[in-house]
Amino acid sequence: MKRSYKILIGCFIFFILVLLGSLFFVQSKTYQPLSDALNETETTDQYRVEESSDAIIFSPLNEQQSISILFYQGGLVEEKSYSSIAAKLAEKGYPVYLVKHALNLAVTDANKAETIITDEKIQDFVIGGHSLGGVMASRFANESYSESLKGVFLLASYPDEKGRLDKLPISVLSLIGSNDGVVNEETYQLGKDYLPATTSFYTIEGGNHAGFGDYGDQEGDLPATISPEQQQEQTVDQLEKWLRKIKENE
Repeated sequence: MKRSYKILIGCFIFFILVLLGSLFFVQSKTYQPLSDALNETETTDQYRVEESSDAIIFSPLNEQQSISILFYQGGLVEEKSYSSIAAKLAEKGYPVYLVKHALNLAVTDANKAETIITDEKIQDFVIGGHSLGGVMASRFANESYSESLKGVFLLASYPDEKGRLDKLPISVLSLIGSNDGVVNEETYQLGKDYLPATTSFYTIEGGNHAGFGDYGDQEGDLPATISPEQQQEQTVDQLEKWLRKIKENE
């Protein structure tokens, strides 16, 4: 066997080992859904839960609202961790799509929503997400705006320059916990420059970064003084008020 061929084989094996090691590392750092979230992934008499290769879908079984909700997960957080919020919104009549991303990182495909919108024949919708998911949802809105997009919601998140929303004719809702220890305050404030002047801001007193989902404590976060359930109830309440306002203004 020629020496150059042996070197090529060695480099290939090394690359595979590095790749596998990286995948294992990412998996070990991924936040998994707690039982509270997993319990909400079962179909009830109010909504049906289905899973495709692109999303976990919560479909209302009774009265259905005309606006669908697309949700991007936080970085390294499995999408099922947000099932409690999705279930509560579905109970209120909103179809919800918890979008799946490779490695549980929305940055791997900010435009993943486009596939779901096409496949599911979604008409009017809002898009948003938690933490990194909100950043990527903003980029999608900026790059793929259409009249079907009615708004963007940000949970402990903000847009960057690539996802600026200040020039789009849409409604924006921004929620954050008062005890958030993960979001960089300076970057968060700078992100406001890319938001419309009409953006609605709401601070959940006692809430933290991880409380928007059910995946346990997050590294770097501050302790919450309210439960995740209480934080999520306020989140759903604010989202519902915002969605109603969007509908009223159409």
